[in-house]
Amino acid sequence: MLSIDNVTVRIAGREILAGATANLPVGRRVGLVGRNGAGKSTLLKAILGELQPDDGELSWPRDWKVGAVAQEAPGTAVSLLDTVLAADRERTDLLAAAEHETDPDELGEIYTRLAAIDAYTAPSRAAAILSGLGFSAEEQLRPCSEFSGGWRMRVALAAILFSNPDLLLLDEPTNYLDLEGVMWLQDFLRRCRGTVLIVSHDRDLLNTAAEFILHLEHGKLTLYTGNYDTFATTRAAQRALDTAFAKKQEAARAHLQAFVDRFKAKASKARQAQSRMKMLARMQTIEVPVDEHVAPIRIPAPQESSPPLISMHHAAVGYEPGKPILSNMSVRLDPDDRIALLGKNGNGKSTLAKLLANRLPLMSGEMTRARKLVPGYFAQHQLDELDGSLTPIETLARLRPLLTQEMVRSQLGGFGFSAHKALTKVDSLSGGERARLMLALATLDKPNMLILDEPTNHLDIDARAELLKALNDFEGAVILVSHDRRLLEATADRFLLVADGRVEPFAGDLDEYHRFLLSGENTPTRRPAAKARAA
Repeated sequence: MLSIDNVTVRIAGREILAGATANLPVGRRVGLVGRNGAGKSTLLKAILGELQPDDGELSWPRDWKVGAVAQEAPGTAVSLLDTVLAADRERTDLLAAAEHETDPDELGEIYTRLAAIDAYTAPSRAAAILSGLGFSAEEQLRPCSEFSGGWRMRVALAAILFSNPDLLLLDEPTNYLDLEGVMWLQDFLRRCRGTVLIVSHDRDLLNTAAEFILHLEHGKLTLYTGNYDTFATTRAAQRALDTAFAKKQEAARAHLQAFVDRFKAKASKARQAQSRMKMLARMQTIEVPVDEHVAPIRIPAPQESSPPLISMHHAAVGYEPGKPILSNMSVRLDPDDRIALLGKNGNGKSTLAKLLANRLPLMSGEMTRARKLVPGYFAQHQLDELDGSLTPIETLARLRPLLTQEMVRSQLGGFGFSAHKALTKVDSLSGGERARLMLALATLDKPNMLILDEPTNHLDIDARAELLKALNDFEGAVILVSHDRRLLEATADRFLLVADGRVEPFAGDLDEYHRFLLSGENTPTRRPAAKARAA
């Protein structure tokens, strides 16, 4: 059992954890939730020994192996498969010892232990994990240095999953995954036998994989039984009960105080007044924490445009002449479309998004854009392109110098920026605040087609709920790439599958898509014409 006993952590004079206490059940999956900045990553660092608590202690069985994803992704010349295999240090050490050991008895013990830890099936187990996270058999044999940072982080995740620690700590494990990888991770975690603590803002992951929810709020920890939806319902009911009881208690306190104030100076009532004063002193105070403010997300009303917004016939797009990533595309997009792009990372979803956003030229074929089409584009990589020395107001004003200060402030206010935050340097903003800034930029021109490529990575659960509501209130077209299943299910009314260099309609819902992925088939078995909208 992982025991968190009265742990207090202060950073730069600010109390992040304030007497946090909880006991995590052995061999169960626990989701650690809380608002951005609540201290979730701080708690993980304390468990890993990366920072020392100011008070309290953390403990677990001495023989437990604790594992977490490395902060720096591997970038060596070692192959992906060998990098993952090396994560099992005991196996690596035993195999090395076997090569040099000459004593028959010692050698026998080494081989016995190798058999006990199932060392000889390790390559196939490691390959299965890498495959689940999106790496082909050929890619698994390539060196890590050939892959980008996001793909290397997948290798780091694969390595820690393969090492099978007794206590597995995962901090936002879905940030570098596509929807397919998230679905695979959910299935993998459900089969884990060790104790798992998952920090995540992915509600579907927490509903699917978590058996308990550990809630961090105002520096305190509370453990709830059940998945995230159960936690949300239980917490809301408890808050309602506490609020009702607190109101009754306050009324009783006021009644007693009124009696004391009225009769404390009257000799005949002095004893009764004294008795009520004692009752007041003994009365326990029920504190109901104030709900933390959830900053709004309000997307400006779109400019009107007649259909179709975009029409493509046998279109092709790519980055190198003569080497299209996607070809023979015939797609029509209308003002009321809500479309999610499905397909594994690397198959061209972001490429298609860039084409629709007019960030990539057409290679061949035909593409017609509506005269009044105004696309708004959000992509994760744009977060890295923000100038950290500017404030949000300066960022918007630089791009649109003709806008008045009032117009800029109004746009930022629609995405939750207070007057203070609007004047804060971008470098000092949280990841979620920078994501909100990018959304404000993407919608600055009142687009009638929003193209959002992984917009939720840095948003907490409440902010994701705000984005979901804002998209459903938005009256323009939405093209969405996301690994957040809840967002896809609540926003999209049709799916396009991007795979094998083509873009085709996908019939059915995300449960059917999950089954399609598990089947290993290259193409879906169902694709009714009613679901397809040809150009």
